[in-house]
Amino acid sequence: MSIEQSILEKLRTLRPEKQREVLDSIEFIQRRSVAKPLHRSLRGLRADLGVRISEEDSAEARWEM
Repeated sequence: MSIEQSILEKLRTLRPEKQREVLDSIEFIQRRSVAKPLHRSLRGLRADLGVRISEEDSAEARWEM
């Protein structure tokens, strides 16, 4: 028996208000998985700005800190 079949079998035994809770939970999980932001590097975040930061610029900024 697949996971989907097992879930459906168990879902059918629940009262309608509990089935609604299951549906709400599934929708929450779907929203959470879609809304996850992609992790991007700092270079990726500024790539569309046309800013070029050299290694020397980075080293100087670190030294100044």
